[in-house]
Amino acid sequence: MRLPTYDGTLVDYSPIGDALVPRAPDVPLTRTAFAAAHVVSDPLAERNPWTGRPAVDWDNTLNFRRWLWDQGLDLAEAMDTAQRGMGVDWLTAKELIERTMAAARAHSRRPRVACGAGTDHAEPADLRDEAALIAAYSLQMEAIEAAGGQVIIMASRAFPVMGADIGAYARVYGRLIEQAAEPVILHWLGEAFDPMLAGYWGAGDVAAATDAVLAIIDAHASRVDGIKVSLLDQAHEEGLRARLPEGVRLYTGDDFNYAELIAGDGSHYSHALLGIFAAIAPAASQALEALAKGDMDTYRTLLAPTVPLSREIFRAPTQFYKAGIAFLAWLNGAQSHFIMPAGFQSARDITHYAEVFRLADKARLLTRPDLAVERMATLLRLHGIE
Repeated sequence: MRLPTYDGTLVDYSPIGDALVPRAPDVPLTRTAFAAAHVVSDPLAERNPWTGRPAVDWDNTLNFRRWLWDQGLDLAEAMDTAQRGMGVDWLTAKELIERTMAAARAHSRRPRVACGAGTDHAEPADLRDEAALIAAYSLQMEAIEAAGGQVIIMASRAFPVMGADIGAYARVYGRLIEQAAEPVILHWLGEAFDPMLAGYWGAGDVAAATDAVLAIIDAHASRVDGIKVSLLDQAHEEGLRARLPEGVRLYTGDDFNYAELIAGDGSHYSHALLGIFAAIAPAASQALEALAKGDMDTYRTLLAPTVPLSREIFRAPTQFYKAGIAFLAWLNGAQSHFIMPAGFQSARDITHYAEVFRLADKARLLTRPDLAVERMATLLRLHGIE
């Protein structure tokens, strides 16, 4: 097949076809591994893709989650990967959480599911004070707990809009952490993922922001399960996790450096709460199995070729990465079509999808090679490439 390249040419490519077989690990994992999953739209019901609530294809959306659970992964639900604030509204996210929790209870593994609570049902400009922020977060946290999910307190664009200082973050987060039914996961999403979150934690630089969030965690350590950090900065994450109180986990959200961060430095290691794990599930699951067995060679052999793939999927503008995850799910038959809320599949161009195809093949992640080739060829024809 001929695939486009970033230099504007078409180059012949012969798929390798040596795919990993998706399966569950045969030993308990030594790292918590949340895969953050995307949402699939119903192409027959979606009438106004850019406005209003999306028409979710619930069968495809939930089948993808079962595919992840069958491979021993847990789930981060209704997060950035599910297009929160980029095509998926809170009411849709609430229904997604409720349906996912019901499916999780019915699954033989009884997988762990952590769900994102934010303030996206209200306009940031309407959240003018701390009380309003607490009320907005509380509404979503209560809905998640009612469904049976663990709460992830997502970063809110309302904090920067209101010009919140370090003290305001501490008071709001302190209240939310203490009122939660179970220990929560905090969420530090960097500007690469959402430019509207610049200056989060009320600080102008990363060092001061780190001190601010650590002060919040230290004050409520028994009520904090962990913190997900998505700054794409390995050295910063290593420094932060070494300063966490005992028993508080660092969940890496670094889709560039996850392999080394999860392996650890001999003293500390990161757990995973990653969008890329939804795209590389067979490699992630089997690499973590090898890590649990102390087989570092197999761990690195499986994950090393996934890193170039992840860097391509998460290339700038990073917030469009969800399209690459959905694309691979479609190639592998984990969903029957490639339609996303708000027409998000159009966020990337054909050259990007061709590169994702190449790199996924090299990483042994086209788990149904013949189907992947057929679907890639269909997409190419839609772009005038025969």
